[in-house]
Amino acid sequence: MKSIQEIKAIRDAKCGQVNIRFNPETAEEALKTYVLVCGGTGCTSNHSWEIMDELKKLIADAGKQDEIQIIQTGCQGLCAKGPIMVVHPGNVFYQEVTPEMVDQIFNEHIIGGKPVEEFLMMEELTSGEKIHYVDSAFYNNQLRMALRNCGKIDPEDIDEYIARDGYLALNKALNEMTPDEVIQTVLDSGLRGRGGAGFPTGKKWMFAAGNRGEVVKYVACNADEGDPGAFMDRSILEGDPHAILEAMAIAGYAIGANQGYIYVRAEYPIAVDRLRIALDQARDYGMLGKNIFGSGFDFDIDLRLGAGAFVCGEETALMTSIEGNRGEPHPRPPFPAVKGLFESPTVLNNVETYANIPQIILNGAEWFNQYGTETSKGTKVFALGGKINNTGLVEVPMGTTLREVVEEIGGGVPGGKKFKAAQTGGPSGGCIPAKSYDVPIDYESLKAIGSMMGSGGMIVLDEDNCMVDIAKFYLGFTVSESCGKCTPCRIGTRRMLEILEKISEGRGELEDLDKLEELAKYIQANALCGLGQTAPNPILSTLEHFRDEYEAHIVDKRCPAGVCKALLNYVIDPDKCKGCTKCARNCPVQAISGEVKQPHVIDSAKCIKCGACMENCAFGAISRK
Repeated sequence: MKSIQEIKAIRDAKCGQVNIRFNPETAEEALKTYVLVCGGTGCTSNHSWEIMDELKKLIADAGKQDEIQIIQTGCQGLCAKGPIMVVHPGNVFYQEVTPEMVDQIFNEHIIGGKPVEEFLMMEELTSGEKIHYVDSAFYNNQLRMALRNCGKIDPEDIDEYIARDGYLALNKALNEMTPDEVIQTVLDSGLRGRGGAGFPTGKKWMFAAGNRGEVVKYVACNADEGDPGAFMDRSILEGDPHAILEAMAIAGYAIGANQGYIYVRAEYPIAVDRLRIALDQARDYGMLGKNIFGSGFDFDIDLRLGAGAFVCGEETALMTSIEGNRGEPHPRPPFPAVKGLFESPTVLNNVETYANIPQIILNGAEWFNQYGTETSKGTKVFALGGKINNTGLVEVPMGTTLREVVEEIGGGVPGGKKFKAAQTGGPSGGCIPAKSYDVPIDYESLKAIGSMMGSGGMIVLDEDNCMVDIAKFYLGFTVSESCGKCTPCRIGTRRMLEILEKISEGRGELEDLDKLEELAKYIQANALCGLGQTAPNPILSTLEHFRDEYEAHIVDKRCPAGVCKALLNYVIDPDKCKGCTKCARNCPVQAISGEVKQPHVIDSAKCIKCGACMENCAFGAISRK
């Protein structure tokens, strides 16, 4: 077991080399070269481990093991540019690195001291000027609190976490604060749950804290992140797992619990491996187990792997699954803070919520609530995806506008296309239209326009997206993931999906829109759990903001975005057609006819609307109407 004096000694010994990665201006103090290679899921899927292997070989061949250190980190943020490699001193980012590029970077930069310009991660401004990404809005407009260590430290080395003041908050809570003072600090910070509706974290802890010592209690972490396009919690677990362990121990002390559970998706193998490593290290150092920091407080954490059921992200279904039963929700009240795991009071927060706790305890409530808005304090992590230049992981202060996130941090919509909407909150959320581009991102503002914060997925849509198709996609996801326990969700969502399919195939009637709204409101009011209650949100928000698109599908039998196949017609402009026959040769059903060097025509009765003709036309003669 490590004492607080030993923990501080480790911090002091390691903080210099770690802080070089956070403060590039201290580069002149570096005694080593540090090469950071992203080991998050995105970069690992692009074989970042091969880059590390090649680097290790080159370093060994050059006999530079004492001068150059390789560090595998969590997500660096810009997932679309991976694999990413960063060289310190200098904070030099390289993008889309391959093993073949490593030799040149090693010899010219790491050994020679001159960055390889052609491989640098650069952003092109609207003026045409190119700047290094560390100087771009993507990094400089963020405020990284939950992600403070991600991409900067080795998540498999507890000493690197300690070098960033890791586990000092736990010591402060155990030896300098009472449990009630810990809860009051979290209450005063204004921290709200980052996994859905934004319930105040301190209140949840306060409700569970009653009768300390009289009943068994539990602390649980919801890492069952299942929204399409969401990878915030996964990235935190992969890049900074000890922050979650420390926060859960603090929560255990606050409410009087001695056991914690992390429920994590089995589809997150890297996160699971790093959690297991972190748990072993924390137990070895005495950060988990008996008599932590000599305080007399005992606390340990076990992992439970989810089998991919989206419904297990709902708190009661998650706890049922931890208990070893089929993951199905049950009615509330009683709420988990009163009767949760094994029918005992339980605090359940998601990964991002916990990631903020150590800093709040260490720095105080006032430090945290200086950021954000009056009712939404701190920052929010978003997984940016869809029609966006900078796909990746970002963290911004609450109250930042959607326009700032998309245009400045996200780099805007590619190809000169117009921003149409942003889908937030996953299947439980809604679409924010272009007219609300300047809405501040906070709980109340998003709810007011029919969307929600959710866990933090943000899918950007442009003029080529069909909003009927988007609603159909999210509802189809919910239908497939419904546990089937309650009729409103099991049957009601399927009926809504059938109506959407009817509309997208050109068989819809205006009365169907009234049926959708009636069904949606009934399901919202009567479904058993949050999954069913929020399933209609994508439909209601698209109906509110894009009703004209629904009406175009129904009245004009036309999909304005040209997405719904059943409503498409491909036509050839005779003035542009050169009669090259390429379209006819590539049509899989021989629906195109015409003589060589003469305009061709498409038989709409035969056409299967695959788009092969349009893709192969070199003269722009074929259009979709």
